[in-house]
This record gives sequence, structure tokens and C-alpha cells, in this order.
Amino acid sequence: MPHHRTQERLAGLLAEPATTGDGFLDTLGDAAQAGPPTGLTQRLMRTTLLPQVYERYWRPVLGRMLKGPGGPSMTGEVELATERLALRPGQVVLDVACGTGRFTRAFGEAVGPDGLAIGLDGARSMLSRAVSETSSPTVAYLRADAVEPPLLSSTVDAICCFAALHMFAEPERALDSFARILRPGGRIVLLTSARRDWQPARIVDTAGGIASGQRMFDRGEISASLRARGFDEVREKYFGVAQVVSGRRSDVQ
Repeated sequence: MPHHRTQERLAGLLAEPATTGDGFLDTLGDAAQAGPPTGLTQRLMRTTLLPQVYERYWRPVLGRMLKGPGGPSMTGEVELATERLALRPGQVVLDVACGTGRFTRAFGEAVGPDGLAIGLDGARSMLSRAVSETSSPTVAYLRADAVEPPLLSSTVDAICCFAALHMFAEPERALDSFARILRPGGRIVLLTSARRDWQPARIVDTAGGIASGQRMFDRGEISASLRARGFDEVREKYFGVAQVVSGRRSDVQ
């Protein structure tokens, strides 16, 4: 169940007003989602059935298809994200496209008892499920635009965006937003698509992305985008047609 003090703390970080209901703050109102749908996968996220099977079945299966047999498990992803973000007690961490909150809950443990883990998603059904699965006083949920989260500049210490950037209509604008929201020295970690370099494989990867409405990024593309936005300590790791990219926002802006 939501903790009102935690929600008040989140409200203080927002750049625009939000309504309260169903256990989360909401800046989208009556809109079905923020921005246009990009394909079948994103439309499924708004259904009432998918949140029921998301953590146990949907997300692990979809992730395994991207990562291949050598990629980390869901538990491994959570551990990898937490390690790359170097989370410490008292920090504020934003989990973009949080789904049903598995990562957000883990982040809440890592930054507690005085920190704040914010789970952001555009789907009411996902957030309702996340709220029902969460009892931590350090976790708050926000229904908002994932491409342009309505947080004040330099308000969070860490941002995680796993298995979502490739479904955004404007991923470059999302990276601009993430850089704006992060405090100097803050860290980011992303898990997204990575098209293979071998030409026949690239054709297959591209076709699969078009069919599912997911953008297939080139290898090195996301790391270059982070460096162009002033990130250092950029690291890349590839699994199948997925990549984990992390970086630290420079102290000098």
C-alpha cells in the first residue's frame, strides 16, 4: 500500500501537478498513454491481462529472446542494474518504464531507509499491480511520460531504464531528459536492443524490430549518445541482440 509521506516527497520533486489515486501519482490524467503507440508490444503493456503475467512469464521470456541463452536472468538483471548504479542509502533513484515494480522494489531496499525509489510507467494497469506488490516505505509510483519525465532538473542520483528505450517513439529525447534529471555525478543504466554487425543477422534483427514495433539500435550507438550528453565511465555489455549500457553524468556541465 502507498505511504503518503513518500508520495509527498515524490510530489516535491515534480515540475508539474499530479493527481493522487489508486496508490500512485498521475500526471497524464485521462490520456490512455503519453505519446503515440509504437507497435504491438507497447499496446499490450496497457492491457489488464499482461500485468498479471508480466514478472513471472512475459518479461523473462521476452528478455530471453533478446538476450539469448548467455544473458542474465531477471534476478541477474536486477543485480546488474543495482551494481552499475552504485546505489547507496539515502539516494533518489528513478526506474523508468517500471512495469510491475520488480526493479523499483529492489532499488527501494538499496537506498532505504532514507532514500526514495520512484517507479515510473504510463500504464495504469501496470502501476496498480506494482502498488499491490509493494509495501516498502521508500518506494513511490508515478504515472507519467517516460520520454520526458516531469521531474525537476538535477533531482535524482540514478536512473534505470530496462527493456524500454527501443519502444519509445523518441529515444534521443528520452536520453536528453534523463541527462537533465540526473544530478552531476549521477549514474544511468540502460538495457535495450543491439542489432548485430553481421549483415545477414542485421536484416533479420531489423525485420523483427519492425514487426514488433521495437527500434533496433546499432552496437555502440547508445554509448555514443551518452558520451555526447556529457557522460563518462561509459560501459557496454552485449547479450544476443541486447545491450546493457551504463555511464556517469559528468560533474562539470
